[in-house]
Amino acid sequence: MISLTKLNGKRFVLNALYIEQIEAFPDTTVTLTNGKKFVIRETVEQVAARASEFYQQLGVFRLPKAGGLDRERE
Repeated sequence: MISLTKLNGKRFVLNALYIEQIEAFPDTTVTLTNGKKFVIRETVEQVAARASEFYQQLGVFRLPKAGGLDRERE
């Protein structure tokens, strides 16, 4: 889950797994996989960084260490 701020200043928590698209119109708009949209104060880069950190915490984007996958199996 990532914490975001609506334009009216209200903070909310969003499950980043449902983010389909992040755009700047110039306000940042997050579109979810169900089509729902949120206009927020954070920048596209901030949302992307928070989502990436969330994915890493879940292990969704776990990159192999130097040496590749075979080395991890040893």
